[in-house]
Parts: sequence; C-alpha cells; structure tokens
Amino acid sequence: MGKTPQKLRCPYLSIYIYNVLYFKLRNKKTKFLILISSILLSTLRLFALPSSLPLRLSCSALSPQPVAASSQKTGIIRTSRKLCCCSVKAQSLSTMSNDQEIVGSLKQKLEKIFEESLRLTVPEEVDIDPSIAICQKPEFGDYQCNNAMGLWSKVKGKGTQFRGPQPIGQAIRENLPVSEIIDSCTIAGAGFINVVVSRQYIAKSIQKMLVNGIETWAPKLQVKRAVVDFSSPNIAKEMHVGHLRSTIIGDTIARMLEFSNVEVLRRNHVGDWGTQFGMLIEYLFEKFPSGEVSSDQAIGDLEAFYKASKQRFDNDPDFKERAQRAVVSLQTGVQKYRDAWAHICEISRRGYEKVYQRLGVHLEEKGESFYNPYIPRVLELLSEKGLIQESEGARVIFIEGKAIPLIVVKRDGGFNYASTDLAALWYRLNEEKVDWIIYVTDVGQREHFEMFFTAARRADWLPADVNSYPRASHVGFGLVLGEDGKRFRTRSTETVKLVDLLDEAKSKCKATLTERGKAKEWTEVELDEIAEAVGYGAVKYADLKNNRTTNYTFSFHQMLNDKGNTAVYLLYAHARICSIIRKSGKDMEELKKKGLIDLAHPDERRLGLHLLQFAEHVEESCTNLLPNVLCEYLYNLSEHFTKFYTNCQVVGSAEETSRLLLCEATAIVMRKCFHVLGITPVYKI
Repeated sequence: MGKTPQKLRCPYLSIYIYNVLYFKLRNKKTKFLILISSILLSTLRLFALPSSLPLRLSCSALSPQPVAASSQKTGIIRTSRKLCCCSVKAQSLSTMSNDQEIVGSLKQKLEKIFEESLRLTVPEEVDIDPSIAICQKPEFGDYQCNNAMGLWSKVKGKGTQFRGPQPIGQAIRENLPVSEIIDSCTIAGAGFINVVVSRQYIAKSIQKMLVNGIETWAPKLQVKRAVVDFSSPNIAKEMHVGHLRSTIIGDTIARMLEFSNVEVLRRNHVGDWGTQFGMLIEYLFEKFPSGEVSSDQAIGDLEAFYKASKQRFDNDPDFKERAQRAVVSLQTGVQKYRDAWAHICEISRRGYEKVYQRLGVHLEEKGESFYNPYIPRVLELLSEKGLIQESEGARVIFIEGKAIPLIVVKRDGGFNYASTDLAALWYRLNEEKVDWIIYVTDVGQREHFEMFFTAARRADWLPADVNSYPRASHVGFGLVLGEDGKRFRTRSTETVKLVDLLDEAKSKCKATLTERGKAKEWTEVELDEIAEAVGYGAVKYADLKNNRTTNYTFSFHQMLNDKGNTAVYLLYAHARICSIIRKSGKDMEELKKKGLIDLAHPDERRLGLHLLQFAEHVEESCTNLLPNVLCEYLYNLSEHFTKFYTNCQVVGSAEETSRLLLCEATAIVMRKCFHVLGITPVYKI
C-alpha cells in the first residue's frame, strides 16, 4: 500500500491522540481534556476526510463522556433523546457502526451492542454478559436488556455513585453505540431497557435473505462436530412406537445442527451383540440343521421368531446350554455362527430401512459389535486411573450419591451396556474427535447416563464443567400413550409396529383428501405424494410439538385435524401462501432483485420481525435440545401471516411488490422449518 497523503496524516494523528487522551482521562473532568478536545475537533474540520476513511472513534468520543459509576455525583442521570434513542438515519462513527461485521442472530447482534455499552458503564466489573430477551409485552418493545438489577447487586456497597438499578439502566442506554439495528430505547421499572428494532433494518435483512438464501440466517454455534446417537433398535425385534420418539427427535436434532453448519455423525447404535444371539442362532440351526440359511423365509416374522427362541431358552435346559455355547462360538469367530449372526442382522436392517425410508431418516450404523473390540483396552485405561473395583464378583465403578455402582464387567466375565457405552464414548472422543455427543433415549435411562457421564468425568475424558466442551448430553423423552392414558398398544395388547402406524396415517389422510374431491382434481401420483407428506408429517409434528420430557397422547383424530397447532394446518398454510404468489403472476426471482420491502403497516412489521427471529429460535432449540421451541416458532409464524394477510391486501394493492416479497420470505422460512423438522412441504391443497 502507498503512503498516507500528507494532507490526511494530521487527521489520523488527531483522531489517535484524541482517543488516547479521552480514554485515559475519561473519568476526570479536567479543563485540559475539554480544551484538547475542542482543539482537536476544530482541527478535524479543516480537513476533507474521504467517506472511506476507517475512523476508529467511539460514538461516545464525539458526545458527552460515558456515564459510568465514577462520573456520578447525584445518581440522577439526565438523558438526551438524541443520544439514547438510536436512529437509523444517524451516521455512526463507533466501532459498532458497521452492523454487518456483527455476525449471528438478531439477538446475538443486540448482545454485542449492549456488551460495548456495559464495558463503558461499569468498566470495573468484568465478565458481565448482556442479558437480552424478547419482550414479553410487545407494546413496550421488541427486546429487553435486563442487566441493571444484576449490576446493582454487584456494585452497591463498592463506593459507586449509582443510586439504584434505574440509573444504571439509564447509563447503559446513554452509552449505547449508534446502530442501524436500534430505532429507540426506553427505560421501564428497575432499569429494564426496552428496545425497538428499526423496521428499515428488518426490511433490509429480509431482502438480503431473499437474495442470498436462508442459509445466511443459520445460527453460529461453538460446536464444529457432533455425534447424534438415536433410534437404536434391537436386532431381531420389530421397530415399535417406542422407537418413534427416538428416531424423530434424533433426526430433528441432527437437522438443526446441520443447518447450523455443524458436521453431524448420525449414529445408529443398534443392539447387535450379546447373549441373546446364542438363542437366536441355535433356534435358527434347529430349523435348518444343515446350517445353510439362504432366504428370509428362514426367519419369517422377526418378532415371532424372537419370541419362539426366547420361549425355548426359558423352558428347555438343553436348549439353553446349547445357546450359551453358541455365544462362545460366535464371540470366538467360528464362521458358521458368524454367518448366521450376519444373516439375522441383515434381515433386521431391511425391516428398519422400511421405517427410515417412510420417515426420510438417514443413519450410519455403528452397533454394539463395532465397539466390542475396544472394550478391553478402555477398561484397562479406567483401571489404570483406579476407577474400577471388584465387588461381589463383578467389576464396577462406584459413583458418589448412587446406591448401586456402575457395573462394567458382569460376574460371568461378560460385558454389558455400560462397558459398550464407555468404549463408544472413548472412540468418539479420541478417534472421531467430536465436540458434542448427544444420546436420544427414553427418560427411563436417565440414571444410567448420569452414572456413565460421571465415570467419564472422573477419567478426565469429559471436563468437570458440564457446559464445557467436549460435552455429552442425554436427550430423554417420555412415553407415547393411547387415548385411554395407558402405554400405546394394539387391541390385542401387542406393542404397535411403527411401519403399520405410519401406513395408517397415510391411509387416513388419503381418505380425507378423497372425501374432499381431490382425487378428481389431482393425479393418482399427486394424491399419493400429498397424502404421504401430510400423513407422515402429522405423526412427526404431533410428537415434536410437545416438550420431549413429557408423555404425549397418540391420536390420529387430533394430529390429522386441519385446525389448531397441527402439521396439517401448517402445511395447508404454506400451500395457501404459494397459491397467493402463483395467482399474482409475478416473477419472484425478478422481484427479489429489484423490489423493495416496506413494513409500514403494524402487521407487516410484526411478521417481518418474527421472520428475522428465526435464527435465534433455531439456536435455542439446538442449545437446549428442544425441538418444540422450533415448532412453537413455526405455529406463531403462521398466525402472524394469517393476521397480516387478513389486514393487508396483497395482490392488486399499491404495496403488492413489498407484500409479495414478504409472502415469499414467509414461505421460505416455513419450508426451512419443515425441513429441519423432517416434514415434506406441500404446495397445493
């Protein structure tokens, strides 16, 4: 780069000197500072500074000095409307002037802005994180900064001149750097700062998304690589409704993380190893004495085959002894037994794949057999740390606060779930090098994971701080209940097979569409595809919209209702938006490039703000591993759109271009929500 022209050196130097003097002496009201400030600012006016000059002045450096504890005499702060209400028309010279440099969601951007103010307001207090939340009462503002009360409890009694939380809140507001994001700020109660976001900023952000894609709104997470361990059926058993929650919730968590640019390893930790395979293999050999198993007919119905072999195992001592020997033959690698085991596993996989194909779920299988060779070395590492002890013939890890130890080697020398889970955790941390390992199982396994994670922390595999990385999390979920309030089963008290459940949802949806005359309007392929999208989507959404830790009642009548918070209602709402856009006859790609959004009507602004909050709701869902947060956002988005469309004419209005773009943005965000929830959108109804 060339030298700075002589004409500009003085301004650069003046700005630099001013900053140094200001920040060195900002807490001293000296006549010297005022004199120097006046001289330097007068000097700056003599030079024509180009607009591209990278000024590094703080906004506060060109206005009255920051309101900090050391500058208070009376504790009463007189605020200037011009200073405390940030207008998008103001030209900011602060380090926050270019809001594009602040990445992340709208909430994260506001946190950065308030972080700057907090540093100026209470410079002596370190590690103060901005407390920003969406306003519970929209009439007061869009967001609220809630730091004042907490700061008052920290600074009172330390010689501060503040006289309470409200003056602190006023000081925080005074010291806010000018930003195009903020339209205005007001103080309420004990220093709560209500923030109104600029509607021009909202409109500009939506237009950028329409041009650059919804991916630009993906939240920024600390995690780079994660394992999501979900579904995990047992070999030789049908997938039933109990597996539904693990599969659906796990897939959604994986999709949320993937949208957030996290590399996700989707793991299916199937139960494909253990003593039960002895009885399965021995029963198979009884049916085929030659040992040559060549077709799926050898097993037939998996559930029936498993029950028959279990009955023989429980009632026939000779069969039980042969089954136990078969386990040894399998584990020592006898080919005949290995082949039989592989055949049983393959038939099971094909059954699972039918379910995964219907749900649109993709997993990579790494079952118990994969981690089995790592167990001896992992247990050796734990023994070297003094964690494993002998107890009543077994090898265990005692966990403080737990009455029963974590058994890692059974009395007969066999391994179990704990030993396999410890080996899998070690492998994921050391071989796959992930930051976050997420296990999706029912809440009944909570204690197992608490003990297992505690053992890993004692081994220094995981940090003592549960919120630090690498991290392991158990995502527990409740039961699926029938409409009688009991565990969901068939009339014959059998557990419902998942594939039958999904097919029934599609069939019921198809029947409803046919009753409405859609079979005459659509082709058979269209009818089938839409029935599948709505039927499967209804089952998924009925699960995901509930807090995963609670039980929920499975009801086709409720989930297939086209009114209320259901997938059917949301899918139809999306289809209606697409219909509005089609009827306009406008080229949306051209409108995205040339059209402008103006959120003049209150319902336009409300819808626009909710669209802009998409990223922070995805972030909250990821952080807390709660898909229902995103479901609630999606339902509220649909409600905001309905109110907008009711009160704001779109096609044929003077604001048609702007409102069509708002329709398009709503449809795009809805489709991304559907994608993350694993639901296929429909475009006509």
